[in-house]
Amino acid sequence: MDHHQSADVVAPDRPLASRFLTAFDALTTRPGAAVVVAIAVLATWAVDVWANFDTDLQVAFATVCSGITVTMVFVIQHTQRRAQQATQLKLDELIRSLPQADDRVVRVEASSDAEIGELEQRVVEHHRAQRTDEGRATDS
Repeated sequence: MDHHQSADVVAPDRPLASRFLTAFDALTTRPGAAVVVAIAVLATWAVDVWANFDTDLQVAFATVCSGITVTMVFVIQHTQRRAQQATQLKLDELIRSLPQADDRVVRVEASSDAEIGELEQRVVEHHRAQRTDEGRATDS
């Protein structure tokens, strides 16, 4: 059982579309799927060359390939967004568990660009000051 399937067992109340997209992603991201697609494309190309398909069939094939590509972009975006949200929640939990951590970092992605720049500068200065203090402590 891979990590996609185990998540569905734990969260069966997820929307059906989300579970389907996750399962579809798990199926299509396997190496065997890439091999099957490559063989199908090469076989279609070989038959096209051999049978000299007309332009309408070539356009139809290109249209189907474009549709599949766009669909896969959305499947990948959905599954990556879910994984990114889960990772972000885990990181937020780690930040909250540290007593010396700055809580403003937890939801920094919702901040304006100016606020992010200001927070980054504060973090850099804080770490620079800590290194200077540690250097002084080891010199004594």
